[in-house]
Parts: sequence; structure tokens; C-alpha cells
Amino acid sequence: MDSNSAVVKSAEILWNYLKLNQPLEKCDCIIALGSHDLRVAEYAAQLTKEGWAPLLICSGGLGRLTHDLWQEAEALKFARISKQMGVAPEHILIEDQSSNTSENILFSKSLLAEKGIPARSALLVHKPYMERRSLATALKVWPEMKFRVSSPPISFKDYPTKNIPLDFMVHIMVGDFQRILVYPQQGFQVSQDIPEEVMQAYRLLVDKGYIKFLLPVRKGNI
Repeated sequence: MDSNSAVVKSAEILWNYLKLNQPLEKCDCIIALGSHDLRVAEYAAQLTKEGWAPLLICSGGLGRLTHDLWQEAEALKFARISKQMGVAPEHILIEDQSSNTSENILFSKSLLAEKGIPARSALLVHKPYMERRSLATALKVWPEMKFRVSSPPISFKDYPTKNIPLDFMVHIMVGDFQRILVYPQQGFQVSQDIPEEVMQAYRLLVDKGYIKFLLPVRKGNI
């Protein structure tokens, strides 16, 4: 892919919209939302060690990007990485049944209640381009909780890897952005303001064939 192509420029517009860049604040817990990108686990562990929260919840079973990739739950991988990085096991909770972002939040909420752990604030940790969608989901399904969101400090240019090439990343971002459009209508997220420049970038990427992770909605909604 040409680094100066319209596809790359549009993808970076989406990236900049989806990443919120909120400043860190100390919270009662960190919820590391599982995914195929283990850099999220490393960053969540680092934040826990730095004292941003006394408790780390590793959340995730097998989702749409990992159910054909791994045999082990995302949360178990995340927890193992966290322990290897020096987070004490007694500061880690594992929620390994969720398969989507809503379940990540709701099952983590249930786990805290089951353990009798009071929490009024949580720091969500996810991939950079999942910041906006994960926060929008959390605000909808757990409105009484105070949330912040963060992600590994990696730029758009530096994010792709051998295992997560740029083309694949763009497919994922387009699917995640579409969910920001349609999920509020289905009661899964709070609504977001979307600048026209961002919508144009999204439509260009769809027209260019980045549709692998689009939901099957009626024409006109994508």
C-alpha cells in the first residue's frame, strides 16, 4: 500500500477520530479489554505497576478476531503477561467468558460484585482505535461508573506489525467505526458526534473494499 495513498490518509483520519487521548487519572480498577493485540496487556500491566489502580481486571474470552486464532481465552493470556511483568497475582482478576465489548464491561461489573469489591471508577485499556467505541459502550451499559480510557502510546504509522499488517488493521478499523454508527440504534452504545470528514473517510474505505468486518446492515446504514 502506497504510504501517500488516499486509503492511508482516510485510515489515519479514522484513527485520529477513534483515539480519544484522554489524560490518565487514578481509578479503583483497570479493565484490560481482551483482543488479539498483546501490547494492550503489556500496557495495562505497566499502568497497574505505576499505581494508576490497585486492581487489574483482565477481561475477554474468545472474540471475533481471536476465536479462530487462539485456543486460550484472551484474559488468560493477558493475566499471564501481567504476572510476567511483575503484577502480583492478588491484584489481578480474570473474566474469561466475554466475547464482545459490552460483555467485557458487564461481566467485569458482575465479577466485582461477586467478589464484594466496591468500585466507582475504572480505567479502560484497549487498542488505540478502540478507545472511542469502548468508552461509548461502557457509558451505556454501566452509566453509574466513572470511566477513563487509554491505550498503548503507539502512533498510527508505528502500529502495524508483521502479525497486524496495515491492510488488516484498516479492515478492523472500518468495522469498528461502523459499529459506532449502528450500535446506538440497537442500544449498545451512547451516540457520538461524527464530523463529515470522518464519514467521508469511512465511505472511501468501504468503497475501496475494506469491508471484511462490516456488520450485515441494510444499504445506506454503512
